[in-house]
Amino acid sequence: MNTMITTLLAEPAQPGDATGNPILNIAVFAIFIIVTMTIVMKAGKTTSEASDFYTGGAKFSGRQNGLAIAGDYLSAASFLGIVGAVALAGYDGFLYSIGFFVAWLVALLLVAEPLRNTGKFTMADVLSFRLRQKPVRLAAALGTLGVSLFYLIAQMAGAGSLVAVLLDIHDKGAQAVVVAVVGLIMIAYVLLGGMKGTTYVQMIKAVLLVSGVVVMMIIIFIKLGFLNSILDHAIEAFGQSDYAAKKGIEAQAILDPGLKFGKTMTTKMDFLSLGLALVLGTAGLPHVLMRFYTVPTAKEARRSVTWAIVLIGSFYLITLILGYGAIALVGPDRILAAPGGANSAAPLLAYELGGSIFMAIISAVAFATVLAVVAGLAITASASVAHDIYHSIIRNGESTEAEQVRVSRITVVVIGIASIILGILAMSQNVAFLVALAFAIASSANLPTILYSLYWKKFNTTGALCSMYTGLGLALLLIIFSPAVSGTPASMFPDADWHLFPLRNPGLVSIPAAFLAGYLGTMFGKPDNLDELQAEMEVRSLTGVGVESAVDH
Repeated sequence: MNTMITTLLAEPAQPGDATGNPILNIAVFAIFIIVTMTIVMKAGKTTSEASDFYTGGAKFSGRQNGLAIAGDYLSAASFLGIVGAVALAGYDGFLYSIGFFVAWLVALLLVAEPLRNTGKFTMADVLSFRLRQKPVRLAAALGTLGVSLFYLIAQMAGAGSLVAVLLDIHDKGAQAVVVAVVGLIMIAYVLLGGMKGTTYVQMIKAVLLVSGVVVMMIIIFIKLGFLNSILDHAIEAFGQSDYAAKKGIEAQAILDPGLKFGKTMTTKMDFLSLGLALVLGTAGLPHVLMRFYTVPTAKEARRSVTWAIVLIGSFYLITLILGYGAIALVGPDRILAAPGGANSAAPLLAYELGGSIFMAIISAVAFATVLAVVAGLAITASASVAHDIYHSIIRNGESTEAEQVRVSRITVVVIGIASIILGILAMSQNVAFLVALAFAIASSANLPTILYSLYWKKFNTTGALCSMYTGLGLALLLIIFSPAVSGTPASMFPDADWHLFPLRNPGLVSIPAAFLAGYLGTMFGKPDNLDELQAEMEVRSLTGVGVESAVDH
């Protein structure tokens, strides 16, 4: 048996055989799904209260939560999207890694500890703490739904690309079926396990994913040598590709800035917009912020971010090696010809490195990544609807925990169906790019209000509503009228053209507009006259005193 496994791992890629054995691939997938589903169901048996469903009872340690945060954050965009972006755009593709990683410093320094001290279940707990509850909670819930839905679209598109590569499915209809199946499995994960089950899967997945990319990096070093040698091989392979010839790109360009973002003033502005959204987005991502409530203290919240930064930073540095390794060993022509396009670079590289079974294992880990991330997103969205809209607004804080959990489960089903439909439409997009849109919405709709609420005493309800609705509405409007949706062959609707906004990412406009709207709304709006709550929030956010008390007032 050991000899057979060794032989399979060492199996070389055969010309024309891009995906290995589909039956083997599906078998490995099935094993991963069965194991993780068993864990979810076992954890789900202890989910009885709303706090269990939303935050796992706030009983995870900083190290456990750090692993889970890494599992939540290292999504399909991180693995499939960034490796594909580096493989096709070189240096400019690696900018996604830098942006995603640096964003954690903003989250650690400005948000993690005061957020844990002030809230209970959702981001809206913080935003509405010293403001008028109902209007602020509604706005925050809509922002959470907007971010979660765009993030879910990216994960669904990544899952469709991944399975399409493994089964060599080129037909769009069949790929759509794959996306639908992923959505249904995700719904089952959340309904059965809640936050406890999802957190355990995320911890396991983070260890497997980081271990998988480390193994891939080591094999690349063995095959190609260290970084300088890898880059030399990548330049040679890129220069010989039809992709470079058709685009008129010199081989050396993959090491230089500007291959994707430096050609015109518009692309340079797009780069600034992307960078701003990535760096500021993490501190406004509801599903990441919600993880701070799964630990018992602010100290553990801070510790969990430290663990997450170590894992996430290591992972993103390795994506540079994998991306250039994919250029050298797979080549841009094969990547673009495969089902899923740029998103297929990582699984194709795994096949080149270790043959069918290695590709199946790495892809199954990536698939588990998708499932864990979409489950976390679905819980966040459902908690926002049940806790912020149903419990706090519709029922005036008088609903039972059983009612909240029931509304959460219904929301999971609705969100899952919506993400399936939109994920099918976005299958041709690079998933790192799709996640960048979610980051733009998060940094526009959520981050200005979070920072103002935590650090500006004069901030009032009018300012919060102006900031959130301006950021969310403007970001969504600019995305709809951007080249990402229509007007180019790479758009979601390539045969239509209604784009009016030139940039593919709205952050450069929507983020400053949201900060400005929050400032103007505060200056011209009525004061809330809630000085006692302001003082309580300041003390609690800085010291943690009163964390266990209810946040409703």
